[in-house]
Amino acid sequence: MDPLPDPAPLASKLRNTLVRYHGIGDGEWRLAKKTKDATVWRKPSEEFSGYLYKAQGVVEDVTNRIVDHIRPGPFRLDWDSLMTSMDIMETFEENCCVMRYTTAGQLWNIIAPREFVDFSYTTGYEDGLLTCGISLEYGEVRPNFVRGFNHPCGWFCVPLKDCPTHSLLTGYIQTELRGMLPQSAVDTAMSSTLANFYSDLKKALKT
Repeated sequence: MDPLPDPAPLASKLRNTLVRYHGIGDGEWRLAKKTKDATVWRKPSEEFSGYLYKAQGVVEDVTNRIVDHIRPGPFRLDWDSLMTSMDIMETFEENCCVMRYTTAGQLWNIIAPREFVDFSYTTGYEDGLLTCGISLEYGEVRPNFVRGFNHPCGWFCVPLKDCPTHSLLTGYIQTELRGMLPQSAVDTAMSSTLANFYSDLKKALKT
């Protein structure tokens, strides 16, 4: 089992990577899915052979409350239909931890349940927040799960300038599900999962 990394340089590198993704020009993205709640684009990932996905939508709530629902903590399991369990394995400081979580099977179980161990970090960004993560090769893989791997991922949440009670939520996700999977099934699942994430989050914030 690999030891846990030093959190400070990892957090700094992770933040810089996400800010770089956030600066990628519109012309490099290809539309993958559009719903009333969110738009999803993708481009080839620099990290692995799959795609980096970008999702964006306006959420009717204040930045802090939205990010509290996304980052590791009690809210996330309540509303995220894809997540089936979550444990905080290590806490470095209030905004920085290592978590292990599991996800449900997808696409009629073509994609079997997955387990991830992620380093998670939340920090300020402009007038809002950035909550980001990356998988670690840490801990024993539990039986009945395939261990997936999240390359640098994150969510930027900033208040709308003309309407601060609403926030623009922009996510960057690149998940390597691993295991024997047709790439087309993975790509279909990712676009739909990201769009559903917004609709589920909006419902949760209204309750």
